[in-house]
Amino acid sequence: MGGAQSGQRRGVLAATILGSSMAFIDGSVVNVALPAFQSMLGATLADVQWIVEAYTLFLASLMLTGGALGDRLGRRRIFTIGVVVFALASVACGLAPTLAALIAFRALQGVGAALLVPGSLSIISAVFPDRERGKAIGTWSAFTSITMIVGPLLGGTFIDHLSWRAIFFINAPVAAVVLVLVARCVPESRGGGARAVDWPGAVLATTGLGALIFALIESSTLGFADARVALTLVAGAALLAAFVVVEWRSRAPMMPLTLFRSAAFAGTNLLTLFLYGALAGGLFFVPMNLIELHGYSATAAGAAMTPSVLLLSLLSRWAGGLAEREGAKRLLVVGPVIASVGFALFALAGIDSTYWTGFLPAFVVLGFGMSLTVAPLTTTVMSSVAREHSGVASGVNNAVSETAGLLMVAVMGIAMASAFDPSLQGGLEGTTLGPAARTAFLEGYRRVMIGCTALALLSAAAGWICLRAVRGPRS
Repeated sequence: MGGAQSGQRRGVLAATILGSSMAFIDGSVVNVALPAFQSMLGATLADVQWIVEAYTLFLASLMLTGGALGDRLGRRRIFTIGVVVFALASVACGLAPTLAALIAFRALQGVGAALLVPGSLSIISAVFPDRERGKAIGTWSAFTSITMIVGPLLGGTFIDHLSWRAIFFINAPVAAVVLVLVARCVPESRGGGARAVDWPGAVLATTGLGALIFALIESSTLGFADARVALTLVAGAALLAAFVVVEWRSRAPMMPLTLFRSAAFAGTNLLTLFLYGALAGGLFFVPMNLIELHGYSATAAGAAMTPSVLLLSLLSRWAGGLAEREGAKRLLVVGPVIASVGFALFALAGIDSTYWTGFLPAFVVLGFGMSLTVAPLTTTVMSSVAREHSGVASGVNNAVSETAGLLMVAVMGIAMASAFDPSLQGGLEGTTLGPAARTAFLEGYRRVMIGCTALALLSAAAGWICLRAVRGPRS
């Protein structure tokens, strides 16, 4: 595969970036649409959480299965199927007549994303030779990470000038371009040695995470003492424990626990869990703050994140090259620490803060911290395992990232709801907030950002503790 012509490699990189970008954009694009969902579909806070979580649940729990299917049945084949499923589900979301239908089709989108995302990195690893692999992964990381913040900007523009439905319809033409590139440029590849697909593990992961998220989201209104919440929480924990046991005993686990014997692999995944949990939880509520408390339009709320986009665009590829030359360890500690300062700055913004004093510094610092982290993190994950395990490794790391977001959106929702006493709970469900509800919202928002700050610092600690065991300048 390393002898592929440079033009073909560019086509491979374009196909994998565009395909993954669709999936990542739809993980964040709905954030600025949450007030629109509340007003047009009558959604409560729990409802809008489910619009986000239904997608992330299936993406996170089936990511490992998608990687294993690609290694066994062909990475190009599974990637293509994922693109088609994702595109069809996106059109269905745009046509959804009810809130329940939208949530169901968002779940189907998650299934498609779980098939295409792990395949993108493993295709790059199979096609690019060693001397170009790190730079290609850095380029992929830069573009796909930018989409986490480009999503709200794109979504805001569509919502203000077209409709919330347009944020889903745009995926269809992008998917068509991806399919053309795949047909022309992407060769088929498989992992060394076919493995059976771990369906018991996939079922346990999906049902366990689903039960856990249900309990966390519903606890914000029902409380943990409610029998349904308590029983579902226990069931979720039991199912996830069974998942670990099954993976330990399985001859062909979708998440081989032996991979975590590598200090670099274990450390980077723990770092991913904390940092991407902070990012997902924080970016769920920042657009709501801008729209609800400061009167921004959806477009303006998305545009407010532009500084972070520019920093990721300019610095991620450079950071990937720096990690290749000097090693990733320092960057994977310094980057999360800087990101934690960004979250802390978000917590300082008040109701009367302007964009220039309350939000711009936070976006700049957060963007700089993430720029130093993303490409070295991805490179370290992919370099810590043998190439034949690249599909599984990318699946594990992406699953950890998505699981972190899945959990933190639910947990941060509890933190937000805790600031509202029962008489103000309606303030979380309307399109405008009264004075008392505005004050409560700000208090909840600050609790969320303090939690994100702590998570980012934990990610830096994880990087320091685990990666210090890795010898040499390169991870």
